[in-house]
Amino acid sequence: MVAVHHVQPDAAVLAQRSGAAFTPSYLLPWMAGVDIFFVVSGFIMVHSSEKLFDNRDGPRLFLLRRLARIVPLYWAATTLFLLVALLLPAALNSGAPSLAQIAGSYLFWPTVSTEGLAQPIYSLGWTLNYEMLFYVLFGLALFLPRAAVVPAVTLGLAVIVGANWMAGTLPLPFGFWGQPIVLEFAAGMGLALLRRRGFRLPGEYRWLAAGLGVAILLVAARLPGIMTSWTMFAFHGSAAALLVMAASSGSGQSAPSALVRGLAEVGDASYALYLVHPFAIRGLREVFLRIAPGWPLLFVLVALVAAVIAALVVYRWFERPMTRALRRVLRA
Repeated sequence: MVAVHHVQPDAAVLAQRSGAAFTPSYLLPWMAGVDIFFVVSGFIMVHSSEKLFDNRDGPRLFLLRRLARIVPLYWAATTLFLLVALLLPAALNSGAPSLAQIAGSYLFWPTVSTEGLAQPIYSLGWTLNYEMLFYVLFGLALFLPRAAVVPAVTLGLAVIVGANWMAGTLPLPFGFWGQPIVLEFAAGMGLALLRRRGFRLPGEYRWLAAGLGVAILLVAARLPGIMTSWTMFAFHGSAAALLVMAASSGSGQSAPSALVRGLAEVGDASYALYLVHPFAIRGLREVFLRIAPGWPLLFVLVALVAAVIAALVVYRWFERPMTRALRRVLRA
């Protein structure tokens, strides 16, 4: 969804340069893919950390594993973006960042960009700044008994959000961390607890939950004028929770089809897709500007396919082996 959101401005550039017709799609609020990502992240942290609860080494193992998973590819993408921004600033429409902005980007610390936004030099990293907050809270909570972990993380997120709301807006980094979108991690954790306790939905109710989630997104796409951080949380967050609940509350007893296995492979590469798709899209835009500027719709299709292929390549040949190697080195 995020890739669909990002490819459309580049297609519009092609249309503008060539005079071709192109109408961006606002069928769905495509950036709601981030909300789904956060709910899924909360779910996975609880589900995949089962052996780390009530474990003396749990906090250390959790944080080392998350760093091994997140840091290498993000640092690589940030470094590549920084090199392109310094060598070809016109290609990225980006100004030269300061040393503080560069340091904040590599350390997952919220800073103000050259555009005046609270985001790192590789702008997609704003979501990872939220992720790191969640990881730190979750890792610290693993010092507590199993039953207290999820409530403690939820309370921590709620306190930060509540303090920011009551203060109007706190200064960075708390004003950034205190956005209601972080509560979607708590929604994902709650869904994981429900599944652990045996909650399942019959097939027809799972379809109903998924349909309701899509319907909420369809409505949200038609209400851009009222979208604040809280209304976006209400619409996008609730839709994301319904979609993740629909996906995670099945029995899981049937053998996966070839289609499901293929989608699972793309799902495994979703982190790589998130980080590499802007490079694929912008690179192909430069190619299309030279050879086929009058085909913006074709560009959209080719760019999205190329982004998926690039993500699969990066996942198989960089992200997965690097993660495994680091876990061995860190003994995590």
